[in-house]
Amino acid sequence: MTGRVAGAALLVVLSASFMDLLDATIVVVAAPAIAADLGASQSQLQWVLAAYVLALGSGLVTGGRIGDERGHRRVFLASLAAFAVASAACALAGSPQALIGARVAQGLAAGLMVPQVFGVIRASFDPAGRARAFGAYGAVQGLAAVAGPLLGGFLVDADLLGLGWRAIFWVNLPVAALALVVGTRVLPAATSRRPAGLDLPGAALSALGVLLVLLPLVQGREWGWPWWSLAVIAAGALVLAAFVAHERSLARRGGQPVLDPALLRLRSVSAGLAASLCLFGAIGAFFLTLSIYLQAGTGRTAWQTGLVFLPYALGSLLTSGLGVALAARAGRALLVTGSLLLATSQALVWLAVRGGQDPGYWPLAAALLVGGLGLGLAAPILVDVVLAGVPGRDAGAAGGALSTVVQVGGAAGVAVLGSVFFAALDATAGGAPTLEAHARAFAAVLPAGVALYLLAAGLMLLLPRTTASPDARAAEESRHLAGTGATA
Repeated sequence: MTGRVAGAALLVVLSASFMDLLDATIVVVAAPAIAADLGASQSQLQWVLAAYVLALGSGLVTGGRIGDERGHRRVFLASLAAFAVASAACALAGSPQALIGARVAQGLAAGLMVPQVFGVIRASFDPAGRARAFGAYGAVQGLAAVAGPLLGGFLVDADLLGLGWRAIFWVNLPVAALALVVGTRVLPAATSRRPAGLDLPGAALSALGVLLVLLPLVQGREWGWPWWSLAVIAAGALVLAAFVAHERSLARRGGQPVLDPALLRLRSVSAGLAASLCLFGAIGAFFLTLSIYLQAGTGRTAWQTGLVFLPYALGSLLTSGLGVALAARAGRALLVTGSLLLATSQALVWLAVRGGQDPGYWPLAAALLVGGLGLGLAAPILVDVVLAGVPGRDAGAAGGALSTVVQVGGAAGVAVLGSVFFAALDATAGGAPTLEAHARAFAAVLPAGVALYLLAAGLMLLLPRTTASPDARAAEESRHLAGTGATA
């Protein structure tokens, strides 16, 4: 491809990536407005956030293989169109149930779309240009992290054309339409390199098992924890066991499982999966509960809430480049340092809010800046460090598993810690929720986040010291694919 056409193709896939990353963050700021307008319950609000990332995570690995088989251009354009339609359905939703269903569709479309980004980049650039393209992708991740809370807050407060929170979804449509028009002209016609078997039963079993486990964790408090809610969790555990058995059987037959259980015997993979689950579980829950505390508790507007989030995103931008530059020499040390900074940040937030009052902007901003610095050190290089301990032939499968766990971790954090927050809010408020009630409920969740970050730091001590592994470097696309949930 000529330089101009390749550049246009890069702009198309990066615009799609920006929309995906934006939709993972923008809804957090708009969540209180959505709940007020649609009359959503607390658990339904959790599902508005968790449904997207859970559906996204369930589709990433299968989406990559569908692109290998059917062609990345074709799958990218189809999934981009589906993402736009699902965004319109979100904007038109008249009930919490309709919005949750549309968010599932949106997440599934993103799960198909995101892996094609890396296939298109691979087909459009030579190795040197590919490195620059992936650098641009990382910059887009950082931009989405900053833009998400600010754009969400602006659109909700501006109430453009009377749309309110619905504007956060309508904004996707012109971007998607332009990307579709340009993409049909400039994307490479064929990027498929080999047929790839699809483990659809494995993907279905894993998604069903996770859903059955998370559903009672989110809804159990509103249900009153009947006996059958625990039975649903047990059923989810059985389905996950069936998933593992299916994957083992498929691997023995020479198939391509969603997750080869043999990979779990590698210390780097097992520790990396557990660390990712802890790290991103804490991040996902933190921003939901912080947004509710700031808006419903302190009375801040959506725009003011986005400004509170801003130092976190800026801190991440400041250190992400440093982390990538030093990963080959001190990758594991950077991961541990980043996790400890995240734990410190959350502890500082706890100290600021535990008294039950609004601490003001600057104490919160300072604490969040520390967390952003930690995230920038840890998130961009986590997958690189994990894959440094994985043979090259297994790097793609390990990268896909990590990308899925990042999303599932975020959904699980929203489900579990979000439920703890709302239960503490109900117990503290007594009558109408107050600032003190929200502050105490928020403070009740924060120590769990600190514990998860510390546990992640401990697990990271089991990872390779650096990213300097030839086998890991051979899995360029897998490393970048697994980083799609790093900015939350």
